[in-house]
Amino acid sequence: MSEHVYKHLEVTGSSPNGMDAAIRNAVRTAGQTVRNMHWFEVTDTRGHIVDGDVAHWQVTVKIGFTLEK
Repeated sequence: MSEHVYKHLEVTGSSPNGMDAAIRNAVRTAGQTVRNMHWFEVTDTRGHIVDGDVAHWQVTVKIGFTLEK
């Protein structure tokens, strides 16, 4: 296994379509400007309630990416 050094980035994605969509939005958007992403960890989950029902999800993820040498 090669030796990697990782840096962590924390972002929050949101979606009215569930936690999975919020995570994917966060990772996809981060990937537009961050190279070498390898993993993510969900660190926080929140939701917005409207009229007694879940209306929106917010999920904070920590993304690990390798530093270039």
